[in-house]
Amino acid sequence: MDRCDFELTLSIFVLSYQLGRGCERAGSSNHVTRVLTAMDSLHRDRIGQRPYHEHTGDNICPSMVRGIDYLRDPRLNKGMAFTLEERQVLGIHGLIPPRFKTQEEQVELCVKNVARYQEPLNKYIYLAGLQDRNERLFYRTLSENVEEYMPIVYTPTVGLACQKFGLIFRRPRGLFISIHDQGHVYDVLRNWPESDVRAIVVTDGERILGLGDLGAYGMGIPVGKLALYTALAGIKPHQCLPIVLDVGTNRKELLDDDFYIGSRHERITGERYDAFIDEFMQAVVQRYGQNTLIQFEDFGNHNAFRFLEKYREQYCTFNDDIQGTASVAVAGILASLRETKTKLKDHRFLFQGAGEASIGIANLIVMAMEEEGLTKEDARSKIFMVDSKGLIVKNRPKGGAAAVGGVFTPELLKDMASFNDRPVIFALSNPTSKAECTAEAAYTHTDGRAVFASGSPFDPVTLKGKTYIPGQGNNAYIFPGVALGVICTGVHHIQDELFLLAAKALADMVTDQDLAQGRLYPPLSDIRKCSLKIAKYIAEHAYKTGIASTYPEPQDKSLFIKQQLYDYNYDTLSALPSTWEWPDMPNSHK
Repeated sequence: MDRCDFELTLSIFVLSYQLGRGCERAGSSNHVTRVLTAMDSLHRDRIGQRPYHEHTGDNICPSMVRGIDYLRDPRLNKGMAFTLEERQVLGIHGLIPPRFKTQEEQVELCVKNVARYQEPLNKYIYLAGLQDRNERLFYRTLSENVEEYMPIVYTPTVGLACQKFGLIFRRPRGLFISIHDQGHVYDVLRNWPESDVRAIVVTDGERILGLGDLGAYGMGIPVGKLALYTALAGIKPHQCLPIVLDVGTNRKELLDDDFYIGSRHERITGERYDAFIDEFMQAVVQRYGQNTLIQFEDFGNHNAFRFLEKYREQYCTFNDDIQGTASVAVAGILASLRETKTKLKDHRFLFQGAGEASIGIANLIVMAMEEEGLTKEDARSKIFMVDSKGLIVKNRPKGGAAAVGGVFTPELLKDMASFNDRPVIFALSNPTSKAECTAEAAYTHTDGRAVFASGSPFDPVTLKGKTYIPGQGNNAYIFPGVALGVICTGVHHIQDELFLLAAKALADMVTDQDLAQGRLYPPLSDIRKCSLKIAKYIAEHAYKTGIASTYPEPQDKSLFIKQQLYDYNYDTLSALPSTWEWPDMPNSHK
């Protein structure tokens, strides 16, 4: 027996002895029953899903964890919230200050610490450090302060974080798979320490937001997206894996950057690139199973569409830039119809640019108009796209996504308001500096009649004594809920109708009061409710149409989904009896 085995055996023996002493002092065998029941619950499988165990709900085996690991592992760490009993049993008594804090007190301290920083990037770095130290505290802090912190962990600050990624990189939060790993991608995936991955967000860094090619610096996007998977939809963090596929970068300043963390060569394209992506997709299924959700994020236009078409019937995958953006935009449009008192088919739609987002939104609008009775051809005739060269027509190459700050000029806004009582304006490009117009410009140049939404947040605007609250058409309203519904029901292939369902669910949550304030989306503080409603819509559709693979079908879909959610609240250690008494330990210390 080596030293590690000896220490493990000794730890198990000591814990068993302590538990036995506790039961003797209590004078009842009921404590043994409670302990065994609690330990048995660690090994129950989640309904219809792959097995896991451990008191935090993921796949750490408690008998393999030393006491000090409860301070070092962010999934186990509770900081000063460890009780006296826990500190004694784990052998960490004295390793943390004697004060006992509740999680609520810790959240309050985190909020004060974030407020100390003036620069958004410094707030981002603090929250990233919190995630590395204490996972449950991070997600509780984020979940309970969504409106304030989502712009930090996601757009727009995540764009700046990606640009500065080489400077702020502290520790890995995902996998970097290089094209030079080709032939061994599965082996690299096996190095990830989690075996129960159910959701992957992957990018090759070629088109990060509206910032362009950032190469391996694009890792900030999958990390931020998956943080929202957990904070906004309750998907367990150990089941989420951020990945960058590093194939190089064509941005010269990055290749010349001493702090650049990626491969220092221009992007590899063509057959070798395609074979690399194929190998990655196959390796994911081999490692984690065919139901593993793969979300494509910020690939270049030329790759995004063809990969979506290539893989959507082979894997459980979607492209958030195409389908997620489309869903949130259509949700805003559907909500605006209540304000304009019209139907979708009564409108014509003009897009600036013809990139991933524009094409995705247009396709979903066509699908929605078909549900209103139009033919596909008639619906498409109501869609127009322009770029820097003018109107895009047949046999003319398409342009890219807009991402041109201020392209919606005052003249254009005034002209739109001249023949629309309530012009609907979406300035969806990210980050904020790339928005097609500001909220203030939209309201000012339409005399306050605009129904406005943006991709990045804008402050409220007061015009002629009335305050307007801009809606933020953020994909975060959509992709966490879609992912939750897909994962819970075991959908194999994600079709566009799921994103139309998500759009309808989100539009249904917009209240008359929201519309009166100029808001096309629910408040960000309600975004967790949005995710649950979207997941329920998807679950009902999945079982009704037979695309679900999680059986038996739950009678109460809402309850079934809620039972799968991550709990960011601390629990006392499952192996401790609730009436534990320590010998010779004064009550005043507890």
